[in-house]
Amino acid sequence: MTDKPLVSVIIPTYNRRDKIVTAIESALNQTYPNIQLIVSDDGSTDGTQEFIEKNYPTIDYTMNEHGGQASARNNGLAKAKGTIIASLDSDDKWNPDFVEACVEKLEKDNLDFVFANWSQQQSDGKITDFFSGDIFLQPLIRNKDAKWQDLSSEDLRDLYFKACPSPSSSAVIRKSSIVAGWNPKINICDDWCLFLDIIMSKKSKAAFTLDRHWNKFINNNNIYDGRARSEVLEFMYIKDTLEFIDRFKDKTTPAELLILNKRCVRGLVELSKHHAFRNFNVNKSAKLLNNAFKMDFLYTLQAIPDVLFFGVNRHLKDFIIKFQTKQARLNKQPSSSL
Repeated sequence: MTDKPLVSVIIPTYNRRDKIVTAIESALNQTYPNIQLIVSDDGSTDGTQEFIEKNYPTIDYTMNEHGGQASARNNGLAKAKGTIIASLDSDDKWNPDFVEACVEKLEKDNLDFVFANWSQQQSDGKITDFFSGDIFLQPLIRNKDAKWQDLSSEDLRDLYFKACPSPSSSAVIRKSSIVAGWNPKINICDDWCLFLDIIMSKKSKAAFTLDRHWNKFINNNNIYDGRARSEVLEFMYIKDTLEFIDRFKDKTTPAELLILNKRCVRGLVELSKHHAFRNFNVNKSAKLLNNAFKMDFLYTLQAIPDVLFFGVNRHLKDFIIKFQTKQARLNKQPSSSL
């Protein structure tokens, strides 16, 4: 028996039978002693159900009709018995001390949620410290020697309207702080919306640690990292941001609403460029650009040259990297002898 609060861990999954083992094992191997593990299957057709029931009979497994990641998380939340909630994506991996470290801070300071740094796999296979490159978190690191950085309600509003530094696998959340679960209308940013729901509902408190407590891997099934840039623009920058604007329009300050509007406008401009220069679809490009002008005429005029310069600069960097890689390969080839 333990007097530590029960933590319900939700692992949503969809056709990842070959990848989910790592996530499950990392949840089962936590040093924290009181965990309920829930696998919420979003209608997999690859034999996930048979695999889980055969190999992990003690896990709370639920098979649901395919409805997307938010729906899967909410179905798991409905089965959660714990007072603390954590959601681990089925292609991520927690370090053994993840839950213990996060719950200790959450309970000690009676916070709404906490989130931890992670080791991020890049497309070239390299591993990086994610928070070290997060420009939005840097101003909030007030004591680099402290294990945890505390965030006030004002900090949280300022941070989460600009960015979401806490993907689902990074966070441990007090169940009573969750307002409405994960928003099924959201395409990519369901975790972001959940945190904004908490932050906008009351004076909230949270904390983050620079210590890396988990690992994110890149594959072509990632909801965000595995998508083409055009899909990220369409679903995250435009559709999800429009949902944020509609959901929080009565609670936002003019400055917060401006941040959301600018994100959407820039997404519209960049996607317009994509359809014009990549797909040669002038009509679609013009429609997107027109929508941007309707939202914010002056910012659209500012965004157009910024987006064009950003695109040219990115392609130039890609060309240089490819050229240097090709030259390095040629230099390694043995010279032929006559």
